[in-house]
Amino acid sequence: MFSKILIANRGEIACRVIATARKFGIQTVAVYADADAEAKHVAMADEAVAIGPSAAAESYLQPAKIIDACKRTGAEAIHPGYGFLSENPAFVEAVEAEGLVFIGPSAAAIRAMGRKDAAKALMIEAGVPVVPGYHGESQDPEVLAAEADKIGYPVMIKARAGGGGKGMRLVREPAAFRAALDGAQREGQASFGDPVCLVERYIAQPRHIEIQVFGDGHGNVIHLFERDCSLQRRHQKVIEEAPAPDMPASVRAAMGKAATDAARAIGYAGAGTVEFIVDGTGPLREDGFWFMEMNTRLQVEHPVSEAITGLDFVELQLRVASGEPLPMTQQDLSINGWSFEARVYAEDVSKGFLPATGRLDHLSFPAATAFAPGAVRIDSGVRAGDEISPWYDPMIAKVIAHGATREEALNRLVEALSHSQIAGAVTNLDFLVALSRHEGFAAGRVDTGLIDRELISLLEQAPAPPYVFALAAVGGLGLLDDRPSPDPWAQLIGWRHWAEGTQHVELGEQGEGLSFAVSIVGARHFRVQGESFDLSLSVTPTSSKTRFELTCEGNSFAVGLIRTGNSIAVFADGRSFGFEVPDPLVQADAAGVAANAIQAPMPGLVQQVFAQAGQAVTQGEPLLVLEAMKMEHRLCAPRDGVVLDVLAAVGDQIADGTVLVALEPIDD
Repeated sequence: MFSKILIANRGEIACRVIATARKFGIQTVAVYADADAEAKHVAMADEAVAIGPSAAAESYLQPAKIIDACKRTGAEAIHPGYGFLSENPAFVEAVEAEGLVFIGPSAAAIRAMGRKDAAKALMIEAGVPVVPGYHGESQDPEVLAAEADKIGYPVMIKARAGGGGKGMRLVREPAAFRAALDGAQREGQASFGDPVCLVERYIAQPRHIEIQVFGDGHGNVIHLFERDCSLQRRHQKVIEEAPAPDMPASVRAAMGKAATDAARAIGYAGAGTVEFIVDGTGPLREDGFWFMEMNTRLQVEHPVSEAITGLDFVELQLRVASGEPLPMTQQDLSINGWSFEARVYAEDVSKGFLPATGRLDHLSFPAATAFAPGAVRIDSGVRAGDEISPWYDPMIAKVIAHGATREEALNRLVEALSHSQIAGAVTNLDFLVALSRHEGFAAGRVDTGLIDRELISLLEQAPAPPYVFALAAVGGLGLLDDRPSPDPWAQLIGWRHWAEGTQHVELGEQGEGLSFAVSIVGARHFRVQGESFDLSLSVTPTSSKTRFELTCEGNSFAVGLIRTGNSIAVFADGRSFGFEVPDPLVQADAAGVAANAIQAPMPGLVQQVFAQAGQAVTQGEPLLVLEAMKMEHRLCAPRDGVVLDVLAAVGDQIADGTVLVALEPIDD
């Protein structure tokens, strides 16, 4: 085993590797870009080395800087995590040329699976079933369009070096093919430095099932069963589970054999995942799955497989990389229970899952293990007070639940998500709770189109109960503040000699202005009047300064409230509710800007500009394409009008809220 390793990554996966290294007394070296100088993984490691500016291209994607840090600190090996340089064969070769160990597969294995077209040709030779499609070299749009016609619509365009949903476009009709191809090629170039795409048949009701494999340098290859990753949006996984629902033993064996055959075909060593697209129109069958790609690294969702096998995959990676054989055979492995993983992101679900940024003013999860097996496990690379920056993936945490049965594991997942609280950044927590409670998902009826089909119902939420508004009003007036004051009169806020003291507060909620009258009846006892309610409530603090016992109209509720600046977050009934104490002048300015401008919804890079000054546009017409988090986002006209000015150009790196296109003002 190694005595010191360097982790060439950041965030949750860097913390994950450090946690296992600690168990074996292995010292760890973290690397960090400027934006991560105070990051959790830096604090956890034994040593940390600065490697450059915040942009990944100038830091985490610089092999020479990583290798130099490794040599300077005396580390013997480099763990790449996932993303960044984890599947870069040139990096592996550079590491090994310096006499260091790469904790992962060989450069040859990565190269063999790095291009989807070449990988599929190799899989055909190995007898692994593949999806019909065009995997040739030509990138002539006419040739690709003709091949799509032969395959039959709908088709899927995929960047051959792609992954994580990047560089993928579903095309349902010939007229949309060229624009989709252009977008996939741009994303392929931006994300992987390779614009080449392939075209495949689109499986109408697919399931995404992957097989975890491990190989060593002694010719042994095993699989650690399957994960179902069908709950996706925009080709990115949202909730994963292991094993797959309704998986017959014969199909599991067939898929396991296909996955290990794929790994043996390239002499694989280390952790890897063979991904299959599966026909989900009926019961799973042995001739109903096809090779999609192989990820030659540890997967984000590996904890669900750890939960059902009882193994530590990072430990196995370290053992294999240090020259040890795998400590088990296929016959030694069995499935224990069921597990789910939900990915908590800083993203605005209502705006098409746009990545979000912000400071994590409040971050609270239920009792759980971290980076280790448990009924509830929460792996996170951030802490309260950390910034979700525009530079990297906006993941906040992975919530993993394990149980003896699928129902038990899912119930634990729902409970854990419902008791998680985050304030300061927009997140997908409420969406995850709604998805994990979805009737079809609970019954195991999953496919990759479920979220898109059910999106409207998943986004529909019951109105906040009146007591939430009442508590927000009390909090908006600062009446729950426990901070001691040297001013004795501060203890008498709301006191009146002859009658109740009443204060008024304005709150904003989802763009709507709300007015409340709050009367102080007694200590922590209030009467709140809104447009549709008149409530009496008592608020009792708990041991936490952010959690309260609320009694309202004879009913008791456990609630949470956080106020940061002018923002108020209320947590109740497994949901979060956001309010603002508005500044009237800022509110008026914002209304005018919204009607007359296109603003950047997030920091990003301007990829395309369609708008021109003087151009007449209609509501919904695309005006720009913004790239953020390596994904393209079209920004459209908010109303009919005429373009007054274009304030951004292709290649501009812009901040959140920047005005990109100005429209002529609307005449009153």
